[in-house]
Amino acid sequence: MSQNPFDALSGGGFDMNALLEQAQQMQQQIADAQAGLANSTVTGSVAGGAVTVDVNGLGELTGVTLSEGAVESTSAEDLADLGDLIVAAYRDARAKADAAASEAMGPLAGGAGLDSFPGLG
Repeated sequence: MSQNPFDALSGGGFDMNALLEQAQQMQQQIADAQAGLANSTVTGSVAGGAVTVDVNGLGELTGVTLSEGAVESTSAEDLADLGDLIVAAYRDARAKADAAASEAMGPLAGGAGLDSFPGLG
């Protein structure tokens, strides 16, 4: 960012143009980071890789892979177990995607989340 808008206060005035420029730069950086996350892929898996899911960096499900033998029958119980495995694999991938998003977006937020402000956490 080119200039801290509060630097102008020491000269007796407030530079609104510098503030707007800084906000536009930050907005562009956030958009770039989100685009990068949308184009990244994170994989989660469970049961030794029997079920693997892919999500993008925004946490959107983009693929599900079942290994051979992941489903041995079509009984209701086995299919329910398969559903549970898919959910667990998604949660694994989503946790990784959330960590990647926090890493990518953290510097843009200045490291200050709501927990940094009393009463807003």
